[in-house]
Amino acid sequence: MTEEIIIAGFGGQGVLSMGQILCYGGVIEDKEVTFMPSYGPEMRGGTANCIAIVSDEKISSPILTKFDTVIALNQPSLDKFEHTLKPGGLLIYEASTIINPPKRTDIDILPIEASNEAAKMKNIKIMNMIVLGAVLKKKPIISLESAILALQKVLPERYHHLIPLNKEAIEKGMELAEKASVTA
Repeated sequence: MTEEIIIAGFGGQGVLSMGQILCYGGVIEDKEVTFMPSYGPEMRGGTANCIAIVSDEKISSPILTKFDTVIALNQPSLDKFEHTLKPGGLLIYEASTIINPPKRTDIDILPIEASNEAAKMKNIKIMNMIVLGAVLKKKPIISLESAILALQKVLPERYHHLIPLNKEAIEKGMELAEKASVTA
């Protein structure tokens, strides 16, 4: 199993955290991983993306142009990375912020209204964990347990009191992905 993923959105949406959690989770499960972040000079509001590769085998290169999974948290990211998805790949996007949905018919598409769900859970910062839950439901790259252990590595210690809320958000994303129909 090798899963090549790009996660993209605005700075402050937790794009890099999602990639780090996937990679730390892979390390916990004794898998090979690479993580390549890319972001502009802006701290919040600029664009950010990261490439995360999790594999049972050695990874030949962290530099990719085509991906198995694309996760787009905003319209500019969807517009930029939709074409980089391999045919038959999975595109997960944050549906409440996307105005023009994906057009491709050779991929699986999963819209998740993570921002709306995060608002219902009274913390918009967990939107990325809801999306991560959807990813892990459709592509169990790492286990939920490994994701929670990885979260402890990624979150600064002063935020560890939020780990139960983040776990709840991941579980909510898994539930949403299970209910949602994937379109091709």
